Amino acid sequence: MFRRTIRWQHCKIIIATSLVWFLIDVILIMYYTDCSSSSCKPGGERPEPGVGGRVVELGAAKKSEKSGGFLEKLLPSGLLRYSATGPGENGIAVIIPDSKKDEMKDLFKVNQFNLMASNMIALNRTLKDHRIEGCKKKEYPHDLPTVSVIIVFHSEATSTLMRTIHSVINRSPHSSLKEIILVDDYSEKEHLGKKLERTVAELPTSTRVLRMPKRSGLIRARLTGADEALGDVLLFLDAHCEVTTGWMEPLLARIKEDRKAVVCPIIDVISDETFEYVPASDMTWGGFNWKLNFRWYPVAKRENARRHNDRTMPLRSPTMAGGLFAIEKNYFNEIGRYDPGMDIWGGENLEMSFRVWMCGGSIEIITCSRVGHVFRKTTPYTFPGGTGNIINHNNARLAAVWMDEWKDFYFKVNPGARRMDAGDLTERKELRTKLQCKSFRWYLENIYPESMMPLDYYSLGELRNNATAKCLDTYGRKSGENVALVNCHGMGGNQVFSYTRNKQIMADDNCLDAAASGSGPVRLLRCHGQGGNQQWQYEQVSETIKHVMSGKCLDKNPDDKKDEPTLQKCSGVKSQKWSLENSKFTS
Repeated sequence: MFRRTIRWQHCKIIIATSLVWFLIDVILIMYYTDCSSSSCKPGGERPEPGVGGRVVELGAAKKSEKSGGFLEKLLPSGLLRYSATGPGENGIAVIIPDSKKDEMKDLFKVNQFNLMASNMIALNRTLKDHRIEGCKKKEYPHDLPTVSVIIVFHSEATSTLMRTIHSVINRSPHSSLKEIILVDDYSEKEHLGKKLERTVAELPTSTRVLRMPKRSGLIRARLTGADEALGDVLLFLDAHCEVTTGWMEPLLARIKEDRKAVVCPIIDVISDETFEYVPASDMTWGGFNWKLNFRWYPVAKRENARRHNDRTMPLRSPTMAGGLFAIEKNYFNEIGRYDPGMDIWGGENLEMSFRVWMCGGSIEIITCSRVGHVFRKTTPYTFPGGTGNIINHNNARLAAVWMDEWKDFYFKVNPGARRMDAGDLTERKELRTKLQCKSFRWYLENIYPESMMPLDYYSLGELRNNATAKCLDTYGRKSGENVALVNCHGMGGNQVFSYTRNKQIMADDNCLDAAASGSGPVRLLRCHGQGGNQQWQYEQVSETIKHVMSGKCLDKNPDDKKDEPTLQKCSGVKSQKWSLENSKFTS
């Protein structure tokens, strides 16, 4: 009897112990299954700053933080979360103490951003969700295409490169993230050699490093990455980005819906000085000026109307910035990839934008996708041949192949590009014919009627005063400043004006403007296309330029010591007569 009691007691102990361990196992499994963000992790697991520490939030894309997991619902709120309080957490600015400011300035020169601040921030730092509420409620297909993320780098800082990689792994759906391809454009930094290869080999997502044999530039390095990619979609990122919650799904969903859509996220700003994450507006789109510089402009009213003012809908943009975008791999090859005749960097984004739109595709900003990017004021790198010559070469190619007669705007305002050897254009022109692409006029009429390049115009070049033989000149002045009347130099540039069918006198994205009273200076103001104070009437017979609102004529300044033209009562004097270069008036 006594032995039987002892045996029973032993059995109860064994059963109880087994139950306890079983419960511990269940809790641990649920804990790691539910761990959907860095908030599940204790603060002690933060990585070594700037040295590629591996803190990867597995399963981050499988659950939303809002819904929470089983344990978060079962246990008291916040028990499984920790408060992220390290430098830069939640995208907050990093403040460097005064005692380290000199060291900070020295490190800044290495990459032209605050390297000290970057090295202080965790590689998997938390970021706020800046999506609008409508985006957070959207659901996407489960069978999204697979994607190869391609990141080109040259002598990049370890902390920014690894933070880019960690953010992609942590915040992307693992079922779609096929691989990450790093393309090293002949870096000179030791930390980007074998050490980097060993580090990325341990990541939970397939990540490999390709090495360019010589300094080749962004364009050819991206082509190398694209050739090696295994995913259905190519997604290009820069090496100093941070992706945010829900960034990938809307990009892939749009491509699944339309394979000819080339899609871009909203590009938020990561401060180069403090690494603060600053959300950008979702009401801007990409445009360009006469110099073929990419510019952000407010979205046109017609596009908002097409979207029924639904800010979660894809935004059709005339051009893309080019640093961050996704495109189906097969379509990338069909549409002509990048122009292999372009060098290093510059102009490839506009070339692809024109080509995609004119040849049957679309450029779209997916407003439910946000990616932060470190914008530097200057580049820390030099380019073989010089940056100016490279950009002139690239832009000369895109203008000659895609812009038809509107290429004259670029070559007039930038005459140095006309003297550049653009190389053999035969293949790119044959591609345009093969793809049955539309004209640049079609592009301006249908895709970008708000363009700063006028659809119809009567002259392009100098506006020369017949009495003084001097020319109007912007002097490179900004909107709101006065236009000048100075000696003609025949070099184009700041002395290029276009008189348009809409009776504007344009100088790039500014127009001549004067008060309705006719008093005050003749200024440069951003073209608004609404007539009014920016409407001028050129009389072919009298050769006068009349300001429509005031009824006065453009004249030289009565004070010969001043180089700014004025408006005077029309009298037919020679100083009110003007010659328009390359006039296209018909008799």
